[in-house]
Amino acid sequence: MKPIWIVDDDQSIRFVLEKALMREDLPTRSFTNAREVLSALEAANDEDGPQILVSDIRMPGGSGLDLLTKVKEKHPGLPVIIMTAFSDLDSAVSAFQGGAFEYLPKPFDLPKAVELIRRAVEESQREEVAEQSMAAAPEMLGQAPAMQDVFRAIGRLSQSNVTVMITGESGSGKELVARALHKHSPRANGPFVAINTAAIPKDLLESELFGHERGAFTGAQTMRRGRFEQAEGGTLFLDEIGDMPFDLQTRLLRVLSDGHFYRVGGHNAVKANVRVIAATHQDLEQRVKEGVFREDLFHRLNVIRLRLPALRERREDIPMLARHFLQQSAKQLGVEPKRISDAAIERLMSFSFPGNVRQLENICHWLTVMAPAQLIEPKDLPPEVGTGSSAAAAPLPPPLGEGRGGGTPSPAMAAPSEPAPMAAPAPAPTNGSWESALEAEALQLLASGHHDVWDILTRRFESKLILTALQNTRGRRIEAAQKLGIGRNTITRKIQELGLE
Repeated sequence: MKPIWIVDDDQSIRFVLEKALMREDLPTRSFTNAREVLSALEAANDEDGPQILVSDIRMPGGSGLDLLTKVKEKHPGLPVIIMTAFSDLDSAVSAFQGGAFEYLPKPFDLPKAVELIRRAVEESQREEVAEQSMAAAPEMLGQAPAMQDVFRAIGRLSQSNVTVMITGESGSGKELVARALHKHSPRANGPFVAINTAAIPKDLLESELFGHERGAFTGAQTMRRGRFEQAEGGTLFLDEIGDMPFDLQTRLLRVLSDGHFYRVGGHNAVKANVRVIAATHQDLEQRVKEGVFREDLFHRLNVIRLRLPALRERREDIPMLARHFLQQSAKQLGVEPKRISDAAIERLMSFSFPGNVRQLENICHWLTVMAPAQLIEPKDLPPEVGTGSSAAAAPLPPPLGEGRGGGTPSPAMAAPSEPAPMAAPAPAPTNGSWESALEAEALQLLASGHHDVWDILTRRFESKLILTALQNTRGRRIEAAQKLGIGRNTITRKIQELGLE
């Protein structure tokens, strides 16, 4: 793991942080001023560069704010935590506009400081995995004329910063198109930030989008940057925009109109240098007629409309997508990729796929763990696709990533902003319920002489629940814990106990 770089002219601060991070098995490298850091960054390669940078704000020979500006110019994705005395909080707040990850007020509580640093490390590692995944896998797959039209539109928009509206059914891959638009735009070096407006409670969505000032509401103990500030210089993807509350539509319209916004509880305007891409599966014209979506906001967002075809409209892509997803599933599980027969492909191509590409991806996950042979035949397909699945009596699949680390979602026309469970529900031996499949698995383990059936099945059950929740929240543990109805410490302990790190 790459080290955490600590910059402070106070030797005692450096010492305390070094020792605390060492106890957490987090490597460190310390500096006394900004000049040393900039020189080290020039000489560092990808392997020995910093995982995150923790810097004081007031130091001889250059301030932490100046250092932040110079670091972000060359390393825009590097999380930077600014340490500051309470009297410097105004300066620290201004640092957020320069891209700081968070600020750490002095004197700080050491456990909270370590927790903040670890959160920044996790965020950095998630970004690295996402970048590697996007670089390693094909951007999008599709040879059907409808998809070629989409590719051509992305090409035409490659030199533009214009606002785009993506429409299409759920599961058709709208976020992937948004990522492609960002990647091939003048803002490609800036961040891509996605938010599903339908997945966040109304009372939290405003703070999520625009951030909040310290003390703006109960529980707002620190100032927090919203998604608009996080996407500074890059692209903000607003998924399921049709479900945005009416009063927030007014605030969004104001940002799109004049390029400024206010944090919740704030009095100073914040400039937004962000390209907005919106997406919806709904008929926005109809929602405008119904009075639940602002007509002026609709016209602001609908500058360029890009319609994404449903999978049933591009059936010729199904063979290519199915083989790709089988490869991805096998890689995630650490098994040999399964092959699929022409007859099984024909059966898939005759299916309507109401869940679109995401449903095909889930079916391929299911086949990887449930099909009894290396060659998938029509009889092996799940009941909703074919008849008489011979895999029905197969045991429950182990949770994806158990013992191997979690797998990354496939980029081949999947829609990460509309998450689905990692595997489609398995058909059961009797009445089709997962309880029946669990019963069959328990009977098999009991008959084979196991004396730890409870532990085996409990671990797999908990692993599947946690991994699915983390996928749904895109890795955000606190949000996953809230959705599961357990505590933050509980989910952290379970992740460690179950080897899901």
